[in-house]
Amino acid sequence: MTGTGTARPLDAERGTLDKAAGENFPVAPFFLPRAWRTDLMAVYGFARLVDDIGDGDLAPGGADARLLGVSPREAEDRLVLLDAFEADLRRVFDATPRHPLLRRLQPTVRRCALTPEPFLGLIAANRQDQLVGRYETYDDLLAYCELSANPVGRLVLAVTGTSTPERIRRSDMICTALQIVEHLQDVAEDLGRDRVYLPATDMKRFHVQEADLATTSAGASVRALIAYEAQRARDLLNEGAALVGSVHGRLKLLLAGFVAGGRAAVHAIAAAEYDVLPGPPKPGKLRLLREVGVTLRGEG
Repeated sequence: MTGTGTARPLDAERGTLDKAAGENFPVAPFFLPRAWRTDLMAVYGFARLVDDIGDGDLAPGGADARLLGVSPREAEDRLVLLDAFEADLRRVFDATPRHPLLRRLQPTVRRCALTPEPFLGLIAANRQDQLVGRYETYDDLLAYCELSANPVGRLVLAVTGTSTPERIRRSDMICTALQIVEHLQDVAEDLGRDRVYLPATDMKRFHVQEADLATTSAGASVRALIAYEAQRARDLLNEGAALVGSVHGRLKLLLAGFVAGGRAAVHAIAAAEYDVLPGPPKPGKLRLLREVGVTLRGEG
């Protein structure tokens, strides 16, 4: 029995991993070999927890901070938590980490010979979120996605033993597109966190002010801006989709799911007439399955 409001370490770990069901794309679907599913869920647990730290969405009770050795006085300081998390990540490679999600990750790191760089990139992205809330240009946003999204695809390729320079290049396109789509779905939520991931130069081009993003329904200018950014994401997905045809078997189906998830989300945004302000437009399962078929056939 636990005290009221106190999360046990295993409860916090399970709560983080359970968030996989809400993602736009399949994290570790049933059709993959068990070893891949185990490794991909370990990677997901890391990525989800570092995002939760960066967004202030940790499970109540402070279990994660305690596990990382952060005092209750500093438990609300996200930069302190991220520093402690990075220190614990480094233990994955040369000692025994404190946090159960990082202990879960350690066998995957060893089995797949993973390096610290992609994990450090994800931490750096969340550290940047605490310091940077606006992006002037699209290139600035792409540089952020290089930290916040692309490491995930690189880790998937590493876990499955299929990394090549060309596959990494295509994977980066897909991951950047998925990150942009997520930003488009979450414009209102991000603004509530004092973050705007729509490039300032594009906002000026479409005559959009931040106040226009704080309304309950998007006006014509905001919709035109969202449509423009959605097309950018669609183009990246289409260019990156050649990655799917470069692999075989169950990995091909997994990567098709990633691309299809992004395409289906873009379709949902378009179906909402690019009005993302009432809440994130989400695709239905039938649309997702249709996009999987299109992607597997090399269409779209």
